[in-house]
Amino acid sequence: MDKQEYLDLYYQMVLIRIVEERAAQLYQQGKIGGFLHLYIGQEAVSTGIISVRKPQDRVITAYRDHGVAINCGISADEVLAELLGKSTGTSKGKGGSMHIADVTAGNLGANGIVGGSVDIATGAALTCRMKEKDKIVLCFFGDGAANRGNFHGSLNMASIWDLPIIYVCENNQYGMSMPVKEAFNIKRISDRKCAYNIEGMTVDGNNIVEVYNTIKHFTGYCRSGKGPVLVECLTYRWKGHSKSDAQVYRAKEEVKDWIDRDPIPRYRNTLIESKVITEKDDRKIEDEVLKEIEDANRFAEESPFPDPSEVEEDVDA
Repeated sequence: MDKQEYLDLYYQMVLIRIVEERAAQLYQQGKIGGFLHLYIGQEAVSTGIISVRKPQDRVITAYRDHGVAINCGISADEVLAELLGKSTGTSKGKGGSMHIADVTAGNLGANGIVGGSVDIATGAALTCRMKEKDKIVLCFFGDGAANRGNFHGSLNMASIWDLPIIYVCENNQYGMSMPVKEAFNIKRISDRKCAYNIEGMTVDGNNIVEVYNTIKHFTGYCRSGKGPVLVECLTYRWKGHSKSDAQVYRAKEEVKDWIDRDPIPRYRNTLIESKVITEKDDRKIEDEVLKEIEDANRFAEESPFPDPSEVEEDVDA
């Protein structure tokens, strides 16, 4: 990567963090309806992975989807507008937090079904293999989804048909309130690759350089027709499963330990030590992000709600 690419990764991570913090504030103010699942602490995963994709590649994720949307090139304006249910949002305000999508940006969307992304992504990968050569699919899901039957069925299908897909398990240590250590009897979720004779590995999901390099290798592997890959990214969600989660199931010391491994200052220190950026550059980037968020917040707040007459538009039934 050149210097600008390093800076773009850093900018995106900081942007995601502040979008999520602003979303939490808007939720507290009663301006966001429904559920809100925050991505704070996991920014290095989607940023590192999606930065490697080619424009024609497809991305699909679960309901913790705001960061993925930004990494796909969807603006903070559209993301915040969608969260507020405004007509200028990515889904015209009808999708909300859990259903951000923009097919033109290669983002096939998110959904509220645990593991729902896995089936859709596998179907998309089959389409890529049969009709859309030189395209791959990046599929994000949580550790909880890795224990569902459709996960195993999808990986088996992808394996026997050599589908061009990278399954990315964002292991943030909890499926809602269920700790990974009580839900699995294996050391690494990526070990399940062995059952389907596919490639894969576990990486430090809080180290964006490691994530980037790993996925860069595997995108080339998939694109060359060698079949699917299972990558597990070890990370941690700082906040609750959703904003309504009291988090009584985990100790404050555990949360602090993971916060000390914050992927953003970790990457920033790497850039400074490597003389890619200076402290002055860092402050400039933060100022630029804060301005972008203020502009996006204003855009979202001032945007209109969908007209009631449009309630039956853009729906299948």
